Amino acid sequence: MPARGSWRNEMWRQPVSGCVLLAVLLAGCTLPSREALLVLEDLAAGDAPSRLKKQTAPPARKTLAFHIENREYVADLYTPTDAEPAIAILLVPGVAEAGKDDPRLVAFAETFARVRFRVLVPDLPSLRTLQVSPANIGEIADAFLFLVSGRAFPAPATAGIGAFSYAVGPAILAADRPELRNAVDFVLGVGGYHDLKHVITFFTTGYFRVNDRWRYREPNRYGKWLFVLSNAGRLPHPNDRRLLRRMAERRIADPHAPIADLAASLHPEGRSVYELLINEDPKRAPQLIARLPSPLRAVVNELDLANKDLGRIRARLILVHGSGDDIIPYTESMALAAAFPPDQVDLYVVGGLGHVDLEPPGLYDRWRLWQAADAVLAIRDQTAGAERLPP
Repeated sequence: MPARGSWRNEMWRQPVSGCVLLAVLLAGCTLPSREALLVLEDLAAGDAPSRLKKQTAPPARKTLAFHIENREYVADLYTPTDAEPAIAILLVPGVAEAGKDDPRLVAFAETFARVRFRVLVPDLPSLRTLQVSPANIGEIADAFLFLVSGRAFPAPATAGIGAFSYAVGPAILAADRPELRNAVDFVLGVGGYHDLKHVITFFTTGYFRVNDRWRYREPNRYGKWLFVLSNAGRLPHPNDRRLLRRMAERRIADPHAPIADLAASLHPEGRSVYELLINEDPKRAPQLIARLPSPLRAVVNELDLANKDLGRIRARLILVHGSGDDIIPYTESMALAAAFPPDQVDLYVVGGLGHVDLEPPGLYDRWRLWQAADAVLAIRDQTAGAERLPP
């Protein structure tokens, strides 16, 4: 999610308008829109001042409740106040305790509302408790159906789903549901995945494959312990759940904290998780994943995209991934893009992006991020005013 700070806003404004423009003209490329540049500046600024904020009125934000069949939900709705919305997006919160109220997510939603998006951000309690679950797929599908239903506001002509990190997988799987395949026009995925087994291999060992060769990058250890916190509750023995959570709490507070004393009391199921966590050999990872308790393997299989036929999805995909991502390697978005026809996907692997936070990018990376923002706005402009077919 976008980082904050006025110095980042200045960093975006000055070099892009000069050096990047010259490079584009010399290369004979089509210049992305000025509005896309303003979007990037505003994302980088967070809640600090920006040119987009000066030129647009603050969007309205309200909390509303809705239900799909007998399932109850709460969500925040962001709406532009100085123009009619031209497009709608369901923005899925990431795995964070603040959920829909995470300041980075709020800033992202407000930026899009300023450029005529109606933005719906649902409250997904499991993600607030750091637990990714197959149930998230149905929750995302329900929230999207509400977004396009016309029940609380006019049904949009164009609507899509935006998701970050591990939420990209459930968002893609929601778009593949029969009731959504003709309704989701686009998916914006930032820092997402394709093969969860590859992701697990990376955050436990630091290794990932590029053109069938192993590459190493020091992983952000938070990803490993987030996996533990998300899945400890699925183990059959209460003592294993408690011990693994204590391991995660220790290592999140101190990456070098001892945990072998806790491992000594694990049952075989808990031990299989521990052995995966301490493994440093990527070649052993597949067999260690195969030895995980069946409830954990079932979740991995359900949320995996590599084992699914995604060919029925009609939505356009805009995938953005940081080349230096230390939680999910950029090769995952490359693999996800390769699972679709080339004319259905726009892929942007850039340096000026951490996992989901904007960082000071180089010249080429600013240009690519500018193109990515322009691709999202192009969907708004190309389809605005079209009649929505019923889902």
